[in-house]
Amino acid sequence: MRQAGPRLGRPFFARSSPEVARELLGCWLVRRGPGGPVRLELLEVEAYLGESDPASHARRGPTPRNLPMYGLAGHAYVYFIYGMHHCLNVVTGPAGEAQAVLLRAGRRASGDVVGGPALLCRALGVTLEDNRVDLCSEGTHLWLEAGVAGPPVEAGPRIGVRDPAPLRYYLAGTVGVKRGAGTLARSHFSQVPKAPRPADKPGRNTW
Repeated sequence: MRQAGPRLGRPFFARSSPEVARELLGCWLVRRGPGGPVRLELLEVEAYLGESDPASHARRGPTPRNLPMYGLAGHAYVYFIYGMHHCLNVVTGPAGEAQAVLLRAGRRASGDVVGGPALLCRALGVTLEDNRVDLCSEGTHLWLEAGVAGPPVEAGPRIGVRDPAPLRYYLAGTVGVKRGAGTLARSHFSQVPKAPRPADKPGRNTW
């Protein structure tokens, strides 16, 4: 297990979402709980570019739901999907541009892979109550810590999105990551009940 580093600060997140996404791989998502900190090493993420991105929640401009995306970099944007799953994003870029990175998969300190944004949130107890949390503040219960240099980063299309842009990033050689399909092994999703899937359209899955 690679050792965690210092908490990531605002300047780290105040860059373009693809740049932040790549460098988040190997970093640690941490939540302070009653029994002490729980950590997940990030293995897979997706970048979203703001209003110009047809798969982004911000594609139609500001709404009450997506307003955290327009705020300061380094804040959490949590949304609820299919009436049962939470997804955690980190706001990036300059304020007002609505860029963000979706955290898709991680690895526990024990080595077990947590595959999929819903299971990632469940593993750390992330809910809508964590929406807008400042991940850069020393006083918060949820934050990100720097990792160390690891395997090369690979890229591919985002999951459930028609746009073929290679904005999904994952650590090369990570057990359970399929290079072609761009999703973690099915066994990692077995704990999450399947929700009804809407008709195929841009952004149907994550954004």
